[in-house]
Amino acid sequence: MKRTKIADILQHSKVNENILVMGWVRTKRISKNVCFITLNDGSCMANLQIVIDITPEIDELLSHVHSGAALKIFGVTVESLGQGQAVELQAKEITLLGEANPEEYPLQPKKHSLEFLREIAHLRFRTNTFGAIFRIRHTMTYAIHKFFNDKGFYNIHTPIITASDCEGAGEMFRVTTLDLYNLPKTEDGKIDFTQDFFGRETNLTVSGQLEAELAALALSQVYTFGPTFRAENSNTARHLAEFWMIEPEMAFYDINDDMDLAEEMLKYLVKYALDNCREDLEFLHKRREEEQKQKPQNERDEMGLIPRLEFVLYNNFERITYTQAIEILMNSKPNKNKQFVYPVDKWGTDLQSEHERYLVEKHFKKPVIITDYPKEIKAFYMKLNDDGKTVRAMDVLFPQIGEIIGGSQREENYDKLIGRMKEVGIHQKDMWWYLETRKFGSVPHSGFGLGFERLMLFITGMSNIRDVIPFPRTPKNAEF
Repeated sequence: MKRTKIADILQHSKVNENILVMGWVRTKRISKNVCFITLNDGSCMANLQIVIDITPEIDELLSHVHSGAALKIFGVTVESLGQGQAVELQAKEITLLGEANPEEYPLQPKKHSLEFLREIAHLRFRTNTFGAIFRIRHTMTYAIHKFFNDKGFYNIHTPIITASDCEGAGEMFRVTTLDLYNLPKTEDGKIDFTQDFFGRETNLTVSGQLEAELAALALSQVYTFGPTFRAENSNTARHLAEFWMIEPEMAFYDINDDMDLAEEMLKYLVKYALDNCREDLEFLHKRREEEQKQKPQNERDEMGLIPRLEFVLYNNFERITYTQAIEILMNSKPNKNKQFVYPVDKWGTDLQSEHERYLVEKHFKKPVIITDYPKEIKAFYMKLNDDGKTVRAMDVLFPQIGEIIGGSQREENYDKLIGRMKEVGIHQKDMWWYLETRKFGSVPHSGFGLGFERLMLFITGMSNIRDVIPFPRTPKNAEF
């Protein structure tokens, strides 16, 4: 007989059905001559209750069954006397697939801190919280591909190893096969990268955007969904060294088309989560409510998880320019009362998360898209506006998160692009292939980047980005 998933049993099974189930023990309780085991197989949040009549033979086996043990059970469904599920399983045959020594197994039936669970990331999937998070992560991955596929986009696999720095930040992980204990040197004493595997300096990518642009200028609508890397020495709750990015690039799109697509996609993803992850979201909603109760009154976020998702879904995004945003922030009470950690005192200030959240949560009370940023605080590839001071950039701001999407209309003019590269110190010879796309049939085009883990923070209500990726990579931490 084939195994039946617990999710299918709880949704579809009737009484008096013979069923084979496999899973891990959450709890075991013995009352008189009956043993009650809650079993979970990861297919859903809920557990299946197993009822076992104790015989001398079964009693010996049960002495080896503890939280975390894996069981194979054949039985018949009976009407459940407990609340929350229609059926439970009356066991007929039990096989112990794998023991879990209670003196060593770290996940006992009690609440564990998120910090502790990060130390045992190989086991935290087995908790309700992380089971919910990673089921949602899968669903969001599928929803992203479905959204773009249904709109006629093509998925492009861009390089993980690259010789270019899309953002110009310089904080990249180097890729090399050179012997670090015996580096080859040139005559002037520099490292001789011509002897490296690729014959030049290479790094892990910070973005697939530049390569996606090349594809968009032939296929019209493409997107990437892949890992990206930043060697930023930051240990905050918002930074990872390895994370995933969704980056669509569209030929014949201007900045307004770009904003329309970003808003449509985000609303689609939020609705998809509400429609398909309700059980897991309700669990995380309750978990977040309990977490907020532990905080001082002035630090609590009054908006619950599900209402926050609906807040995005049912509000049109407010669109303002950077100049308008600066005026609002400079005249705001938090700024005048010096409550911002980073005061806003002039045009040209780079907006921080606290400023972005004020605009969304306090001033407009809806998601916000800011456009037309100063060119000095944005990347070289963004299209220059006619004023010569600003670029056609756009950032989408969400409650709790701040910036969730960053994008722009790309500079399609060859001469203007070269001018911007000179301004920021990017060598033309390293980007010859990118420049050539502006020489051969260049067209207006746009795109944006959505950090997948930022999206997951918003969808799940978690507060630390390390808790929405299976195995976080951060400074001094590459465990698991």
